Amino acid sequence: MDIDMSYKIVVDSCCELPENLRQDRRFERVPLGLEVGEYCRMDDETFNQAEFLRKVAEYPKCPKSSCPSPERFMESYDDSAEHIYAVTLSSHLSGSYNSAELGKKLYHEKHGEKQIHVIDSESASGGETQIALKLMELEEAGFSFEKIVEKIEAFRDSIQTYFVLDNLETLRKNGRLSGVKALVASTLNIKPVMGADKGEIIQRSQTIGIKKALGKLAELAAAEVKNPGERRLIITHCNALARAQQVKEQILAKAGFKECIIMDTRGISSMYANDGGVIVTT
Repeated sequence: MDIDMSYKIVVDSCCELPENLRQDRRFERVPLGLEVGEYCRMDDETFNQAEFLRKVAEYPKCPKSSCPSPERFMESYDDSAEHIYAVTLSSHLSGSYNSAELGKKLYHEKHGEKQIHVIDSESASGGETQIALKLMELEEAGFSFEKIVEKIEAFRDSIQTYFVLDNLETLRKNGRLSGVKALVASTLNIKPVMGADKGEIIQRSQTIGIKKALGKLAELAAAEVKNPGERRLIITHCNALARAQQVKEQILAKAGFKECIIMDTRGISSMYANDGGVIVTT
């Protein structure tokens, strides 16, 4: 980071960054680990989605992830920037938030005081992106650190997350569906439309077939967003661009957003979304 940079935004690797920001020095992406049997990779710039999805399809058991260490987060905070923000995936889904908080304590013990704020996104993927981009906007607008902390927490609470997956098994087997009371058998081709409540996964609706499920997702997203003209529509997908485009068109036909961003998922989001998954945040 250049010496005159006044802030830095640290994100864990479940956050998808738009291509124009991936090399931006105001951002640092801290990778989680990916394990598919003997195949172990860091979710960093070397991640190969096609290879990863092939390994997952071939592996009879469930892929797993490991969160960054507190020391790794501490390293990311050791920077000339005056204000540091860390954005993590939901603490109900990963230990990343706790690691980021512990890394903050370790930094203060070793280096002394610094303005560091860790944000539990209570979401994942594009939900983290929403927060990271909002932080950048608030900093560029010149707000104080204290005001930004206040505003970003309120913004986080306003984010809505929706997703439709072809396969929920990774979430189920890794114990991430504890907030869902019951899910019908996928053999019936019934597709649940999922959402989030304070970071816990919930079921919002269900339909027969993926096309109707994506339509229901779009309907919910358009109906529930407040002041869409002031917000971003972020759609992330796992190897499913056509589905993402379809959802975008359906949502924008009913609600006008200031910006729409579509991104393919990287490692952690690909692991949980599985091939074909679509995630929407507003």
